[in-house]
Amino acid sequence: MDWSIQDIARIAGTTSRTLRHYDDIGLLKPSRTGHNGYRYYNQAALVQLQRILLLRGLGLGLPVISRVLEDETDAAQALTGHLEWLKQEQDRLARQIASVTQTIEAVKGGGEIMAEDMFNGFDHTQYKGEVEERWGKDAYAKGDSWWRGMSADEKAAWKQRSQQLGEDWIAAATAGIAPDSAEAQDIARRHIEWLTGIPGTPASDVTGKGDGKSGTGKGDVQAYVTGLGEMYVADARFAKNYGGAEGAGFVRDALKIYAAENLARQEEAGPPIDLGGD
Repeated sequence: MDWSIQDIARIAGTTSRTLRHYDDIGLLKPSRTGHNGYRYYNQAALVQLQRILLLRGLGLGLPVISRVLEDETDAAQALTGHLEWLKQEQDRLARQIASVTQTIEAVKGGGEIMAEDMFNGFDHTQYKGEVEERWGKDAYAKGDSWWRGMSADEKAAWKQRSQQLGEDWIAAATAGIAPDSAEAQDIARRHIEWLTGIPGTPASDVTGKGDGKSGTGKGDVQAYVTGLGEMYVADARFAKNYGGAEGAGFVRDALKIYAAENLARQEEAGPPIDLGGD
């Protein structure tokens, strides 16, 4: 069974023009073209389109999406990762909907607003217990205070910087460059600079100049960075930011090389922590 381009555009909530563009750039080829020139799409093409739309929803550009699709040929495995992320988003949005609904009802009815329920689903504290158990209350408290002290614009800029790093890592990994290449090492340098701005991590104990090289605080920054790379690979919540386990492996290898060559080892090694990875 297959569907016409008009059918797919309607079902997927897109346009025929968009689908033709995807065909032109090789992102989504129709399964066949009729004698009248119309494009038709089979089940495999629909699966491909679903993956494209999911990746677009993550904010990835078309060139990056193309490389991700070429790299992750197992559609079922890739979609499983997407499904886990969607479930997390579903839970977060459901809590937001419930809290906003309660606020509207209280405002309209003149009732009392329950402050403890108003911001359910809006905060970043869902990993509080996990962070405190692994690395201590002080580590979480510093990161939490830093985040709450930022303005909306500052938070948006930080999220954009994080997203850009993820896109650049995915692009580099799918381009097939070596982890020790100049391009990969430059992204690693930027990644370390990004980490230095997150309080509560060993990386925040360096000079604060964003160079990620010399340290004045405690903690083995080299061990922290290499351990963080291993976490990216081992934990699917972080690996998804880099296109999956294979992409996270590329990030790990590049960070390990950069750390060995640029980060001064210090005493009192601390465990890896990343308050801003997910």
